[in-house]
Amino acid sequence: MEREITNLIMYLRERKNISQNTEVSYERDLMKLVRYLKEQKLNNWSAITSADLKGYLNYMKTENLASSTISRNIASIKALFHYLERTDKINEDPSENLKAPKIEKQPPEILTVQEVDRLLKQPDVKTAKGLRDAAMLELLYATGMRVSELIHLQLSDLNLRFGYVICHDSDRERVIPIGNTSKNVLSEYMEHGRVYFVRSDSERSLFTNCSGKSMSRQGFWKILKKYASDAGITGDITPHMLRHSFAVHMLRNGADIKSVQEMLGHSDISSTQIYLAENVSKMRDVYMKAHPRH
Repeated sequence: MEREITNLIMYLRERKNISQNTEVSYERDLMKLVRYLKEQKLNNWSAITSADLKGYLNYMKTENLASSTISRNIASIKALFHYLERTDKINEDPSENLKAPKIEKQPPEILTVQEVDRLLKQPDVKTAKGLRDAAMLELLYATGMRVSELIHLQLSDLNLRFGYVICHDSDRERVIPIGNTSKNVLSEYMEHGRVYFVRSDSERSLFTNCSGKSMSRQGFWKILKKYASDAGITGDITPHMLRHSFAVHMLRNGADIKSVQEMLGHSDISSTQIYLAENVSKMRDVYMKAHPRH
């Protein structure tokens, strides 16, 4: 059963050009399914019925998994059985009528403008490490890009003369402008900071770790956590919070939603509209305090 999962991942990688994060999620979800099925003495994909999959769905619910996690698992399961049917490993797709639970979208957690300001002031730009860290943090907040996109940036993706960065998302590219503040920090990093990390002229990654290799997600997350703590920001902070904060702050300051959608790389504007909820809530508070007939 595991072999079919490996074949699916290879197929999706080659034909659908899925991201590494999606690969990891699919594999993890489907291996959990395999373990469950083997506990039920089911060892062959062709023997799996819709009742078996509904049993797994109920099992996930008893484990108190979030609706979003269950939905992602169901997407993985459907991808697998669709692939098995296409490759004639099964005669009928038992996942066809499997329905994902309804997900109630929650407004994303964001930092205030003041918290972002404190965070971005933490790196010591008198050191090479501080310059690198400041450049990464400034660029992440300036563009709203994903951390996976940030750490995969190449030197050729940055154009300081015209003030933009090229962001790569699967097989698509998008050009995002950068403001003077991030431009200045990036210029300082390129001139005085990057040389202290790069061990070879052939290294084309924009940001590297102390060993001169490409920065990892975990490495950046540790850097962010450290500076957040130094800035007195309580609670859990994630790189994605800077992306959320970018979107909400842009909309709050008058950016149109279509432009924000393009900068974030959302293919569907409904993904961007969740950021409007926070602004509507803020406007309602202002209205209730200010309108004489509220």
